[in-house]
Order: sequence, then structure tokens, then C-alpha cells
Amino acid sequence: QVQLVESGGGLVQAGGSLRLSCAASGRSFSGAAMAWFRQAPGEEREFVAAITWTARNTYYADSVKGRFTISRDSAKNTVFLQMNSLKPEDTAAYYCAVGFISSSYYYDWKYHFWGQGTQVTVSS
Repeated sequence: QVQLVESGGGLVQAGGSLRLSCAASGRSFSGAAMAWFRQAPGEEREFVAAITWTARNTYYADSVKGRFTISRDSAKNTVFLQMNSLKPEDTAAYYCAVGFISSSYYYDWKYHFWGQGTQVTVSS
């Protein structure tokens, strides 16, 4: 049974930092891309960042470029999201996703497995 377990969310003041982690288990993820999406109340889920299997390529939403950094430990099937200079508009539930894909990382429907989400709240 595939499981993706996120951790690291919480409440932080604007300008602060958080580091999210997502550990995947239950099958081989060799070759899979990993990504983070987020969803604020009343909003659609949106792409945040993605990283390829080799970590050679990373992709970011314009809204987080320069502030967030995605990384992974493929040996441990774990992906991280370092979030700096957080803003109130970053408040959302953050979801980890895994997909056996090699393009179009921005589309949530392309991913095969999802975590349950971890809440990030940024106060002003």
C-alpha cells in the first residue's frame, strides 16, 4: 500500500521559515518525479514546486521562486520543501505528490499518488 506522509507544517509569522518533508513508501518510486501542491480555503489546488528523479531539474511556481527550494533524497523516497520569507498568502494545506512523468509537472492530474496534506499558516 502506497503511503505519502507529510510533516513540518505549522504556524509561523510572516518572514519566517518552515521545512516540509514527505516520505513515500509501499512500492518502488524509481524514476518518479515528486512535487508539492497547495490549496487554500475556497481556492483550487495549485502547483508549488517539482523535482525530477535525478534532482537535475526543478520547477517552481512564479509566486514562490526565490523563496522556496525543493530537494529530495531518492534513496529514502523523501522530498523536502524549504520555505523562506513566508507571506500570509502562502497559507494553505500543502500536499506531496509522486508521478511517473517526464514533463508537464505543473498539472496535478498527472500525478499518481498523493499525501493527506500538512497545514501551513502564516500570520501577518
